[in-house]
Amino acid sequence: MSLTVDQKPLLEIKRLTKHFPVKNPIGLTEATVKAVNDVSLHLYEGETYGLVGESGCGKSTMGRTILRLTEPTDGKALFNGTDIFQLSSKQLQKMRQDLQMVFQDPYSSLNPRKRIGDIIEEPMIIHKLGSKKERIERVMDILQKVGLQPEAYYRYPHEFSGGQRQRIGLARALVVNPKLIICDEPVSALDVSIQSQIINLLEDIQEEFNLSYLFIAHDLSVVRHISDRIGVMYLGKMMEEAPTDLLFAAPSHPYTQALLSAIPLPNPAIKQERITLRGEIPSPMNPPSGCIFHTRCPFVMDVCKKELPATKEITDGHFVACHLH
Repeated sequence: MSLTVDQKPLLEIKRLTKHFPVKNPIGLTEATVKAVNDVSLHLYEGETYGLVGESGCGKSTMGRTILRLTEPTDGKALFNGTDIFQLSSKQLQKMRQDLQMVFQDPYSSLNPRKRIGDIIEEPMIIHKLGSKKERIERVMDILQKVGLQPEAYYRYPHEFSGGQRQRIGLARALVVNPKLIICDEPVSALDVSIQSQIINLLEDIQEEFNLSYLFIAHDLSVVRHISDRIGVMYLGKMMEEAPTDLLFAAPSHPYTQALLSAIPLPNPAIKQERITLRGEIPSPMNPPSGCIFHTRCPFVMDVCKKELPATKEITDGHFVACHLH
C-alpha cells in the first residue's frame, strides 16, 4: 500500500491503557492486571497493521478495548478524528457500523439456535439498513463473496467446518460495509491449508471493499504475508514497530529477534540459529521495573533494570523501545 505524504490515519491509538482489578472473595481489590500499558499506534485507510506477541501480551485485549467491548482505563482511540472512548452508547452504536470484529473462535461467536442467514442479517437490522428483501439480497451476495453457497443461508452453525464458520464470521462483519475490521487471531484455530484460504480471502475482500485491518496474531509467518506494518507487543507494551519487510530484514529489539528466529525455514539445508529466551514471562500483575523484557533479555544491562526505555525512531518508520539503541 502506498501512502501520500499528508494522509491522515484512519485509526489512531494514543497511550491506550487497560488494567483489570483482581478482587478477593469479599470484593476488595488486591492487585491489578496491567494487560495493556501505554500503547500507541496508527493505521491508515486500506492498510493492514499486524499486531503480534506471545499469548498473554495484551494484543487481544487491545483489540477488544478499541471497540469498547471492554472499557479502557486510559488513553484515546481516534477513528476519523473522533475519540471512540468519549462516545455515548447511542453514538457508539452508530459508529460500530464502520468498526467490526472477526473473533478467534468462530463457533462460540455464532448463535447455534439461529440460521446463518439470520446471523448475518442481524447487524443490518440493528443498524436499520434496507428492507427485508434488500437485506436478504445483501446476505446472499455477501455469502457468495466469502465463498459460500446460497443454501448456507438456511443452515445452522454446527453444519459447517471451522474454515466455513470463519467465512460466516467475516460475512457478518462485511454485511454493514465497514471501514475497519479487527481480526482477532482469525486463523489460529484452523488447519494450515485452510489458513491460506482465509488469508487470501481477506486480501481479496480488502481490495474489493477498500478495507483496513488490524490483524492480531501470534504466527509471524501469517502476519508477514498479509501485513503492511507490524507492531510487536510484550507484556502489555509495544517493543518495536516497522514496515513488514524492514522488520524481517533488520529486527532491532532482542525480543523481535527471538520471535523471528523461531520461524521454521522450508529449506532443511539452511541452518538457522535459534535464540532461546530463558525464564518465564513475568506476571502482568507485577511487571519488572525498568524495561519489562530485561528478565529474559540476552543483552541486559544495568540501565535496563532501572529505566524504562523511550521509543525511538531509528530509521524512517522503524520504532524501537530498547536501551541498545
